[in-house]
Amino acid sequence: MAEVFNTIVRSVVVSGAATALASLWSIPLAYTLIFRSRGSVLLEAIIETLVGVPTVVLGLLLYILFSSSGPLGFLGLLYTPHAIIIGESILVTPLIVSMGYRSLRGTAHLYYELALSIGADRIQRMRIVVGQSLPGVVAACITGFSRAIGELGIAMMVGGNITGYTRVMTTAIALEVTKGNFEEAIILGVTLLLITISISVSVKLISRVWMIWRSS
Repeated sequence: MAEVFNTIVRSVVVSGAATALASLWSIPLAYTLIFRSRGSVLLEAIIETLVGVPTVVLGLLLYILFSSSGPLGFLGLLYTPHAIIIGESILVTPLIVSMGYRSLRGTAHLYYELALSIGADRIQRMRIVVGQSLPGVVAACITGFSRAIGELGIAMMVGGNITGYTRVMTTAIALEVTKGNFEEAIILGVTLLLITISISVSVKLISRVWMIWRSS
């Protein structure tokens, strides 16, 4: 049971780090797309398409990059938690950008003009616009975390499912099923399901509390 607990904690930490990393560039990218007049429709279509990219394809590309004969093999990232974090951050980037774009688009121009009128610089303007759409931005990041923690292909291919090091819930479930150890697989599966449900409920609560606070 100690290993099961460690696997759960490791999954949350790795997926949380991947989501935080992806958010660093995804939210600014979503903000930039709103004010891009040329090619925005094409870029939006590409991002929407990348949301559904097969994880095994991305995992394969990362494996080739991080393998000893690959261009980034000298970094020694293959079969480490860092490789999973990088892979998951790339995976959830289109999702966070897409959801962030939809959330910011509704209020961006209004508050952008307001920020300009008070003499805000570029960073301050972005902070004002993002702040006014905070529930949607948070929801995008939480949804990205949900996608990351339920991911299998990347974690298996670049993480290697090493006990006590890179094993996460999804790879552990796959392993325990092949071993016929259904008790641990069910425990991990139920835990993963509860985390996903909790995330969905959290998104709705955040949105509702924000709407109540804005209307008060």
